[in-house]
Amino acid sequence: MTATIPPSDQATQGQSPPPAESDAPPQPSPPQLTWTVLCVDDEPSILSALRRVLRAEDCQVLQAGSGAEALALLAEHPVDVVLSDMRMPCMDGAQLLAQVHQRWPDTARVLLTGYADMNATVAAINEGQIYRYIHKPWDETELRLTVRQAAERRILQTERARLQALTTTQNEELRTLNTTLEQRVLERTSALQEANEQLRRNYLTSIRIFSSLMELRSGVLAGHGKRTASLARKVAQAMGLAEDVLQDVFVAGLLHDVGFLALPDSILNKPVGKLSAEEMVSYQRHPVLGAQSFMALDEHQPVASIIRSHHERADGSGFPDQLQGSQIPVGARILAVVDAFDDLTHGHLTGAPLTEAEARTILQRGRGTQFDAEIMDVFLHITQVVKPPAVRLESVGTDLLKPGMTLGKDLLSQEGVLLLSAGHVLTAELIGRISRYAKVEGLLLKLDIRMPPGPAGGDPDGR
Repeated sequence: MTATIPPSDQATQGQSPPPAESDAPPQPSPPQLTWTVLCVDDEPSILSALRRVLRAEDCQVLQAGSGAEALALLAEHPVDVVLSDMRMPCMDGAQLLAQVHQRWPDTARVLLTGYADMNATVAAINEGQIYRYIHKPWDETELRLTVRQAAERRILQTERARLQALTTTQNEELRTLNTTLEQRVLERTSALQEANEQLRRNYLTSIRIFSSLMELRSGVLAGHGKRTASLARKVAQAMGLAEDVLQDVFVAGLLHDVGFLALPDSILNKPVGKLSAEEMVSYQRHPVLGAQSFMALDEHQPVASIIRSHHERADGSGFPDQLQGSQIPVGARILAVVDAFDDLTHGHLTGAPLTEAEARTILQRGRGTQFDAEIMDVFLHITQVVKPPAVRLESVGTDLLKPGMTLGKDLLSQEGVLLLSAGHVLTAELIGRISRYAKVEGLLLKLDIRMPPGPAGGDPDGR
C-alpha cells in the first residue's frame, strides 16, 4: 500500500540547487493539493502510468493494488475520486465500486474497462452508480479531464451539502430567535402594561388623596368629589364612551371643585341657594379658577375643559361662558347632572338634604333646559335600575387583617383625610403600615372589610 504525491514539474533531473545567498529570492512552495484520487489496479505498470498522467493535475494520488487494499485505504483517508480497473483478481472493479457506493456514497467513481467487458461495465453502472467509464487504452487528455470533472463534481456536491446544512441550521436558529424574540416582546409588553397599570392606579390614588385634602375646607363637601366622580364614570360607561374619556370624566369629577380653594370660607360654608349676589359672582368664578390650575399640564387639557364647563346649561344660561347644547363638552354635560344630584342629596344647594327620589324628580324638571336630555335619561336609568351588588361588610381590627382582604369603605383619618379608598386590596406591607399608623396615633382602628355574600345580614349598599 503506497501513497504518492507527484513531484513538482519545475524540478529537473541532475540539476544542482542554487547557491545559498542572503538576498536570493525564496523558492516557490509546492502546489497545494486540492483533491485526492485513489487509483486501483493489480498491475504496477498501470498504476505508474496513471500516476504519470495525473501528475499534471493539482491533486494527491493514492495507489492500491487490489480491491481489499483500496477499501482499507478509503477507511483511513478521505478520497474524492476512485479510479479503478475492471479486471482484478478476488474483487473486480464493479464489485469494488459497488462497495464504495454503499460505504462512501459521496466519493466519485470512475471505471477503466476494455471493450470486451461491456456486460461487467453495465453491472458497475447499475450497482456502483459510477460517474463515468473510460475505455482502455485511454486518451490521457480525456482521462485527466474525466477525473478532474469527477473531483470537481464531488467537491461541489460536498459544498452544496455544507451550504444546505448551514442554511438549515441558520433557518432553525432564526426560527428559534424569532420565537424567543416574540416571547421576550410579549413578556416585555406584559411588564410594561403592568407598570402602566400600576402608574395609573398610583395616579388616580394621588388624585383621590388631593381631592380629599381639598374637601377638608368644608364639611359639606366631604366625599363630594369621590361620589360625583364614581357616578359620572358610570354614566359615561353606560353611554359607551371611550376609555380615555372615562378617565377624564372621573378625574374631572374628583377635582371639579378645585377652584373652591381660592374662595373664602364664608362662601364655602353656605348653601349655594343662600349666597348673596356679590358672593354668587365669586362663586361662579370657581370653574374658571379650577381650569386655570391645569394650564401647565398638556395631557389634562380635556379635564380642564370639563371642569370649566360643568356649570354650563343646555339652554345657554349657565356660566362662565354661556355655552349651549353640543358646545358643552360631553364630560361637562355628564358632570353637571351628577354634581347637581349629589349637591341635592347632601344639602349643598338648599341646606337640607333630599332623598334620591326627590332629587331625581327635581333634576328631571331641567331635562332639555338645564341638563342634556340624553344624558338625563341615561342618568335616571342608572340611578333607578342599576343597583350595586349586595356586599357584606365586617369590621376587622388591625391584628386580624390578612393579605388579600378588600377594603369595603374609605379609610379616613381623624381629620377626614383619605388614607385608603374602598376597593383597595390589602398586602402584608400595607397591613404593617396601617398597624404602625394606629399605634402612633393611639387608635383602636377597625377597617370595614368586604366579605363573601352571606345568606342574611350585611349592608346591601356596601356603605
